[in-house]
Amino acid sequence: MQFTFIFIAAVALTTLAKLWLARRHLAHIATHRAAVPEAFHEKVRLDQHQKAADYTSAKTRFDMLGTLFDAALLLAFTLGGGIQFIAATVSAKLGSGWFGSPVAQGMATLVAVLVLYSLLEAPFNIYRTFVIEARFGFNKMTFKLYLLDALKGILIGAVLGLPLLFGVLWLMGRMGTYWWLYVWLVWVVFNLLILFIYPSFIAPLFNKFSPMQDETMKARIESLLKRCGFTAQGLFVMDGSKRSAHGNAYFTGFGKTKRIVFFDTLLERLSINEVEAVLAHELGHFKRRHVVKRIVATFALSLGFLWLLGLLMQTTWFYQGLGVTTPSTALALLLFFMVLPVFSFLLGPIMSAYSRKHEFEADAYAAKQTDAADLVNALVKLYQDNAATLTPDPLYSKFYDSHPPAMVRISHLQSAQT
Repeated sequence: MQFTFIFIAAVALTTLAKLWLARRHLAHIATHRAAVPEAFHEKVRLDQHQKAADYTSAKTRFDMLGTLFDAALLLAFTLGGGIQFIAATVSAKLGSGWFGSPVAQGMATLVAVLVLYSLLEAPFNIYRTFVIEARFGFNKMTFKLYLLDALKGILIGAVLGLPLLFGVLWLMGRMGTYWWLYVWLVWVVFNLLILFIYPSFIAPLFNKFSPMQDETMKARIESLLKRCGFTAQGLFVMDGSKRSAHGNAYFTGFGKTKRIVFFDTLLERLSINEVEAVLAHELGHFKRRHVVKRIVATFALSLGFLWLLGLLMQTTWFYQGLGVTTPSTALALLLFFMVLPVFSFLLGPIMSAYSRKHEFEADAYAAKQTDAADLVNALVKLYQDNAATLTPDPLYSKFYDSHPPAMVRISHLQSAQT
């Protein structure tokens, strides 16, 4: 019972903190809505600034509703007996034999919970896409395409996820005290495999990737790649406009499978110099080994979490405190990763600060390889096209933003020009 009170307190405090941060964010945006920040007077029109303020506010208000719903859903599945009910139902339905084995029952229970969770969350995703994004002119996706994407996601999840889940539960049941180390090794291999196959096999299932046709731009980019010592499988343009008006660029893959991808919406808006500057920023992440550092950090955290799970699953208070009366390895895994966000909320600002540090380093690299003014101009256009607010609440930004606020980031770049 003591852990139950701790869990309820953690849910309450985390939820209240999220709502408080959101209200601060809304108030700060509203206070600065009437005027474009001085640093952007010559680059951003007032109507663009206000659109960004309204778009961000709409998303934030909706996220507040989502925060309350997520907290209620978590309590319903745990203390409300949802997980215990599903586990008992699965056990009764599968009976004895192989289908009644701990691994089979565990897989069925986990899949049932995940499917139910996804169905309950679906209305929020639909509203976000077809109401909020559409209201501000960003959504280009039809409902048919939305459903097709969802179906593809389910099939890919089944093909890749079910074997992984089977392996994890089997290892948890067979490898004894140090099962968590074996599971971690499988998890590492699985993630590295996804990094290799994603560009060539998974991403093309959702978008069309065409080789870049603009020879002038292609020559400029290839010259930049050579200067930076970066080799890629190819330069591709993605039909991002098929789903959204937002623009971006990124490189994906690992080793020889690396690809550089530009959204078609990005190329329509930026000049060659600006595209080169954006790519130089992305290459900065590569040269500073940010991708490798983040992968290593993620793997280190996952090892720590699995070790902690190995300790918790041997206790009765962990299960009973979360509304489960029939302990099992599968339910331990499910409970742990459902409640982990509640207890790790304060890690958010640390991870965000780490990410922002990488963004500053990538910007600094880009400013050395290209003209910093071109990156500034490109960022301003991206802020405009994506309706990103120029005036986020500073504390809210420290908790959530993986990129520095616009004014801070551009100020750093402008200082690099002097």
